[in-house]
Amino acid sequence: MLSIVVLLGSCSLIRAKTFESQQTAPQPENTIAPNPVIAPPPIISSSGDPNFVVKVVQNAGSAVVRIDSSRTITSRVPEEFNDPLFRRFFGDAVPQPRQRVERGSGSGFIINSSGQILTNSHVVDGADRVTVTLKDGRTFDGKVLGEDPVTDVAAIKIDANNLPTLAVGNSDILQPGEPVIAIGNPLGLNNTVTSGIISATGRSSSDIGASDKRVDYIQTDAAINPGNSGGPLLNARGQVIAMNTAILRGAQGLGFAIPINTVQRIAQELIAKGRVDHPYLGVQMVTLTPENKERIKNIAGDRLKLTADEGVLLVEIVPRSPASLAGLRAGDVIKSINNQSVTKIEQVQKLVENSKIGTVLPLEVERNGQIVQVAVRPAPLPVRREG
Repeated sequence: MLSIVVLLGSCSLIRAKTFESQQTAPQPENTIAPNPVIAPPPIISSSGDPNFVVKVVQNAGSAVVRIDSSRTITSRVPEEFNDPLFRRFFGDAVPQPRQRVERGSGSGFIINSSGQILTNSHVVDGADRVTVTLKDGRTFDGKVLGEDPVTDVAAIKIDANNLPTLAVGNSDILQPGEPVIAIGNPLGLNNTVTSGIISATGRSSSDIGASDKRVDYIQTDAAINPGNSGGPLLNARGQVIAMNTAILRGAQGLGFAIPINTVQRIAQELIAKGRVDHPYLGVQMVTLTPENKERIKNIAGDRLKLTADEGVLLVEIVPRSPASLAGLRAGDVIKSINNQSVTKIEQVQKLVENSKIGTVLPLEVERNGQIVQVAVRPAPLPVRREG
C-alpha cells in the first residue's frame, strides 16, 4: 500500500482505523470486550526489590487525577426549513435545533502544587465543562489553559494549593526493557495500576496509524485501556517519563505514550500563551522506495520524470502555502533539509518541526534529474476549527 503523509493543518481527534484514543466512550450493557488484554508478568527493578511498584504507587499515586469532560452539541436545521414559504405552510412542524451532551473521561497528573495538570488534548477537546477528581475524593472545576491537537497535549488549572506533584524524568535516555508503571482510570476504574516494560522507543506517528500527529511515541506492554489517556507512565524511581495516550485496536500488549520531554516543551507554551505554533510547509509527501517509484510511474506515466531512487517525493503542494511561495513543485524529491540528508517522511517531519517559523529553511530537491536549491520560510500551522 502506498502511504502518503500530509504535512499541513487539519488535526482532529485520533480516529484512524487502526488506532484508538483512550478517552472512555459509552459501552453497551452486558457485553464482553473482544480480545481481552492479558496482563504482563510482574517485573522486578534493578535494585532487586519485588515491591518497588508498591513504593512507586504510594509515592506518586496521589498526584494522578481523574478528568471528566462534557460538551453540548447543537444539531443544525437544514437551510431549506428556514425558508419563509416553507414556514408559512408547515409552521410549528418545522424541525428545531436539538442539543445533546457528549461525555468522556480520562486521566491526568499534577505538575505544580498550585493546581496545574497535564492530560491529553483529546480528553478535553471542545469541552464546555471539565471536572477534576483527586485521589482523596475532592472534586474541582478545571479550566483548560490550552490544548495542542498536533501533539495531543493539554494543560488544565484547578483552584487548589499544596497539591502533591510528580517528579519528572528524562525521556531522551530511555532504553527498551526498562520497567515502567502506568496509573490512571481505565474504563471508569479509578486509580488503576499496571506494570510492564518499555517495549520500544521512537515509534513514529505513522507507525501507529496517527499520521496527523507530530510525535515519536514510547511503546510499552503495560496495560493501557480507554480512560488511561493523559495519565503518567512512571519509571522505577517514580518519575514520570511519558504520558499514556493510545493503543492499537485489536492488539494485545501494545500501548503508546508521549515522551515527557515533548510533553513538557508543549506544556510550557500552552501555559504561557494558550497555544503552540508548529512550523508548516504545506506539502503532501511519500517516502520514495523502488516499489513506490514503480507504482507512481504506472499512475503518472510520462507526466512525471522521476529519476531519483530514494528521498521524499512531493505529491501535492498546498496553494499559497510556504512551499508554494518558495517554488516547490509536485514531483520534486527532497534530498536534504538544512544540509541533513533525508530518505523518509518521518525525517522531514522532525526537521520541519524543529525549524523556526519565519526563518529560512534550505531544501535541496531533485527535479527532472537536476539538483535545485529552494529556500522555504515555514509559517504557523493553520488551525482547523471544527463546528
